[in-house]
Amino acid sequence: MRFCILISAFCLLIPPMANAQWLETTIALPDSSGPGALCYNPQNNKVYCANSGSNNVTVVDGATNEVLAAVAVESLPCALCYNPHDNKVYCANPLDSSVTVIGGATDSVLTTVHAGSFPWALCYNPQDNKVYCATWFDSSVAVVDGATDSVRARVPVGVLPWALCYNSTDNKVYSASLASNSVTVIDGATDTVLATVAVGVQPRALCHNPQYNKVYCASEVDASVTVIDGVTNEVLDTVAAGGAPWALCYNPQNNKVYCANSGSDNVTVMDGATNAVLATVAVESVPYVLCYNPENNKVYCANCNGNSVTVIDGATDRVVITIAVGTYPTDFVYNPLQNRVYVANYEGSSISVLRDSAGGIEESFRPQAASFKPTATIVHSVLVLPEAPGGERSAVCAQLLDISGRKVMDLKPSANDVRALAPGVYFVREAHQAAGLRPQAARKIVIAR
Repeated sequence: MRFCILISAFCLLIPPMANAQWLETTIALPDSSGPGALCYNPQNNKVYCANSGSNNVTVVDGATNEVLAAVAVESLPCALCYNPHDNKVYCANPLDSSVTVIGGATDSVLTTVHAGSFPWALCYNPQDNKVYCATWFDSSVAVVDGATDSVRARVPVGVLPWALCYNSTDNKVYSASLASNSVTVIDGATDTVLATVAVGVQPRALCHNPQYNKVYCASEVDASVTVIDGVTNEVLDTVAAGGAPWALCYNPQNNKVYCANSGSDNVTVMDGATNAVLATVAVESVPYVLCYNPENNKVYCANCNGNSVTVIDGATDRVVITIAVGTYPTDFVYNPLQNRVYVANYEGSSISVLRDSAGGIEESFRPQAASFKPTATIVHSVLVLPEAPGGERSAVCAQLLDISGRKVMDLKPSANDVRALAPGVYFVREAHQAAGLRPQAARKIVIAR
């Protein structure tokens, strides 16, 4: 059985409403320009936006959508990454060859790390508390210790590393190199190269499927997605996509992979078990980035030239709605507490906030109606799973996944302490689910502190 879990510092449910998405508000960034990267801090319920034109990071309150701070960083900030273990936000600054470390509680700069020449992409390894930073002109990945913020290693990869991805099942990091047409597989424990996998021309995006332990790599020129085995590092398949595939995301509820094709204005939907193409969904002009909402099983696609976001149903792969946003939307982040999706509008100097009426925590603390019957099971600090037949308690019976499908811990029958986890949406997946089976419908659980 698979469950959907919301772990939060406080929990107040609202009754289910009609399944609808809309533009809740637009956050103007008067002191910022070129908002192009977003990340979410679940511990303090904040959204961070890197502004490449004004060399700062805007901090937004996830509950009120108010701007809390504008943190000065170095030149051309282009990527963000959150470290839940130490409650820090990392910002890559290519022109300064550095990574700025921001305290998640104080929103102040803690330190600046010299990462290497032109840092471009970031990725977090929760098992070893490391941040990986792809540096273009060094053809390497710098490994930053999450506790000390010092560079522990520099791993050689292909030319112009463009994208990074973490495999939680095998503790591996993948680096797609734009000019080498390859993916370098890095051991997350030792930071050594395990393999170099040939993929299509100009790989642009990576995505991990933890259910079948596969890594997907979208290659722009080849209009294809290479499927890599997470255990053997071998190529399992090459799937034809649309023109100029640019972004990938994973739907853990239905075990599907979505590929945004910027050259053909559509999204390819792939079966996570068979790698077969299930659907091709038409969207608006130049789809550029994708985001998954686990609360309502929706996929969001930002259309750069269309200045819009297309919302796709994760079960049916049909377009639910297309919402007009700011000019040139380029990144997403999901806020599970309020069930909001934030959109960075690069040329509009603004953040669009999309809301789904079917879930999330209400900002006004109104009492629940007496007739409301909660659809979620509320758990306090400990998640209890049914015991295995015969009362066996030592064996792992399930895995806890985050909203990207990454495993964060193994679960055993009986009591599981989840207090150390950051607030957010998670999934519980049966550990020994047979290959080829589709995931069952998610059952929602709210863990209140």
